Amino acid sequence: MITALDHVQLAAPPGSEERLRAYYVDVLGMTEVPKPPGLALRGGCWFRAGAVQLHLGVEEDFRAARKAHPGLRVTGIDAYAARLEAGGVAVQWDSALPGHQRFYAQDPVGNRLEFLEPSRSC
Repeated sequence: MITALDHVQLAAPPGSEERLRAYYVDVLGMTEVPKPPGLALRGGCWFRAGAVQLHLGVEEDFRAARKAHPGLRVTGIDAYAARLEAGGVAVQWDSALPGHQRFYAQDPVGNRLEFLEPSRSC
């Protein structure tokens, strides 16, 4: 029986760790989680915000997925979008999901991220 989602793994190109840290920690406000020593040798970074974990693993022939993405629930979505824009990140609002405000953004290596918040009327 599945009881929870432990983490989401995204791919990243070799040598992108510093750009990932700047984005996920400085812009998104996540905390970097040290990788276990055996896994750290593979490169990449792990990040956490509350119970949400994102793992960025190095992929030699990396190509960012154009459609696949994690959906990250946020509070204060307007202020959060402004935070990303202040960090130089373009946000793309989408009103197609009933009962939610949401936008998409890309991390520095092109991974698509969805940020959403239930509407106050829900």
